[in-house]
Amino acid sequence: IRHPEKINKPINPIKKKPNWIKSKLTNSQEFFLTKSIVNQHKLKTVCQEANCPNITECWSKRHATFLIMGDTCTRACAFCDVITGKPKPLDTLEPLNIASAIKKLNLKHAVITSVDRDDLADGGAEHFRKTVEAVRQATGASIEVLVPDFIGKPGALEQLLESRPDVFNHNTETVPRLYRQVRGRKSVYEWTLKLLKDTKKIMPGTKTKSGLMLGLGETREELLQVFTDLLDNDVDFLTLGQYLQPTLDKLPVDRYVHPDEFDELGNVARRMGFRQVASGPLVRSSYHARDMIEA
Repeated sequence: IRHPEKINKPINPIKKKPNWIKSKLTNSQEFFLTKSIVNQHKLKTVCQEANCPNITECWSKRHATFLIMGDTCTRACAFCDVITGKPKPLDTLEPLNIASAIKKLNLKHAVITSVDRDDLADGGAEHFRKTVEAVRQATGASIEVLVPDFIGKPGALEQLLESRPDVFNHNTETVPRLYRQVRGRKSVYEWTLKLLKDTKKIMPGTKTKSGLMLGLGETREELLQVFTDLLDNDVDFLTLGQYLQPTLDKLPVDRYVHPDEFDELGNVARRMGFRQVASGPLVRSSYHARDMIEA
């Protein structure tokens, strides 16, 4: 008997990881303190939901990326480990709980992201605004938002930017040729660039940031063209990291990029004009985010 949900589901064996891809725990006491505060407030983090390889390192430094609007996404990106389905209604107390946790963790820089919420008229922009404002009222932390694309949600970007985040982050993820394959049929490369460009038009003082995953089959020439496109759209910060296949039904890794190549690409990006670049196999969009904004 074949189960219907398993029919036509791709099975992509996960390639063995090279020895340079290793997570590290630097302070177990701080790790469990961070975990207890997150659990106490019943919060979600992208660290957990997306199985980030840096969770032990970052939580040991009391760094966490908070995931708002639930743990269920309305998109089904071929690279992501966050579950897809019908999300629950928004938690109206979540902005205050996020602010309280950030205050207890004594964060100097807070990163707030979300699942895609295509079911909401504004894509969740108002909830983002309320969360950023609650954190600002409760703490002195600088605030970075890592947002979905808000495609088909007119006015959403303007609504979110009313909260005046210090850093606006939206990931490009991959090169145009692979965009629909990696990000799904709803995603549009040109829209990503427009979102970043429009942020600077609306709030010129906001720093913008984007990130790319390597190892999906992109070429060097394609990567350099994306670098150029991002700079042409006034992006300040860039992150480059290795794509890691989370489950058997997700996109396979085309190749594991050596750390030396990450270093070289990071240097190229800096010479091209990015103000700050984080490049390495385990770099993620919010990895060492505080260091980037303070440098």
